[in-house]
Amino acid sequence: MGHMTASPGRRVLLAAPRGYCAGVDRAVIAVEKALEQYGAPVYVRHEIVHNKYVVQTLEKKGAIFVERTEEVPPGNIVMFSAHGVAPVVHEEAARGKLATIDATCPLVTKVHKEAVRFANEDYDILLIGHEGHEEVIGTSGEAPDHIQLVDGPADVAKVEVRDPSKIVWLSQTTLSVDETMETVDALKEKFPQLISPPSDDICYATQNRQLAVKQMGAEAELVIVVGSRNSSNSKRLVEVAKLAGSREAYLVDFASEIDEAWLEGVTTVGVTSGASVPEVLVEEVLEFLSQRGYGDVELVKAAEESITFSLPKELRRDLREEAAALVAERKGTSEA
Repeated sequence: MGHMTASPGRRVLLAAPRGYCAGVDRAVIAVEKALEQYGAPVYVRHEIVHNKYVVQTLEKKGAIFVERTEEVPPGNIVMFSAHGVAPVVHEEAARGKLATIDATCPLVTKVHKEAVRFANEDYDILLIGHEGHEEVIGTSGEAPDHIQLVDGPADVAKVEVRDPSKIVWLSQTTLSVDETMETVDALKEKFPQLISPPSDDICYATQNRQLAVKQMGAEAELVIVVGSRNSSNSKRLVEVAKLAGSREAYLVDFASEIDEAWLEGVTTVGVTSGASVPEVLVEEVLEFLSQRGYGDVELVKAAEESITFSLPKELRRDLREEAAALVAERKGTSEA
C-alpha cells in the first residue's frame, strides 16, 4: 500500500486554519531562542503551551518546566507561559532573584488590561472561563476583589454583584464561541445593564478553528482533533464538532492513539488540530488515515490567517548577567 491509497468514497476533510496560532508560535520560538542565547537551563513556569509533544521536545533541548516560581533556584532565568500569570507571580520572581521572560500571548495581555481598567473604575467583573485554567488564574489575579468566575450558563444563578448598573463581562480567550454567548445571554437576562468588553475576548484563532470545524462536522461522521487533554481550545473543538453534527469526535495527542474501530462505517473523516499543535502531528494522522484507505484529502477553508506577534523584548537583553547581578546584590557584594 503506497502513501496515497484512496478507497472509493472515502475521504478526509482537513480544516484550515488549524494548529499553531501567533501566540503559541511566539512562545515556542521564545523558549528555543532563550536556550540558544543564554544556554540551558531556562526554567518555564507552567507548560509553555498546552501540548505534550511541544513540552517534551523543549525539555530535550534544556527547558525545565516547573509549576511554582519557588522551584527555580536564584540567579536563573524563568519564562512565563503563553497563558499569562497573575501579578503576584512577577513579585515571586523578583523575590527569588530571577530574570524573567514574559511569553504571555498579547491577546491574553489585552484581557488582563481590560480587567485592570474595569477594576480601577470599580466595576464588578464577571469572567467567563474554566475554573483552574492558568489563563483564568492569571486574569483573576489582576483584580481578585473585583472578579468572579462564571463557568458556563449553569453558574449564572449564583452570581451576586454590588451594583447591577456597574458590571462587565470578560472571557478566557479559548472558549467555545456559542457557549460563551449562551452564558452572556443568561447573564444579560439576570443583569440587563451588563456591559460587554470593548472587543470580543475570544481570540481570532479560537474562533477560526471552531468555524472550520463547524463546516466540517456537518459532513464528517468522525472528527479527529489533534491536541492535548489540558488544552482548552482543543477540547472545545471536539464539542463544536459534535454540535455541528459529527457522529463522533475524539481528541488525540498522536496518531497512535486512534482506535481503528472509530473508522468502521465511516466514509468522511474530519481532521483538525488545536492552537498549540505542531503540524508534524497532523501529518502523522493523515498518513495513518491514508494507509487505511482515506487518501483523498479536501481542504475546508474557513478563514485566512496572517497575524504574527514580535518576540518578547527581554530576549534582546543579557539576562544571565541580570540574573547574576540580582544574586550579587542580595549578598551585598555587587561588583562594580
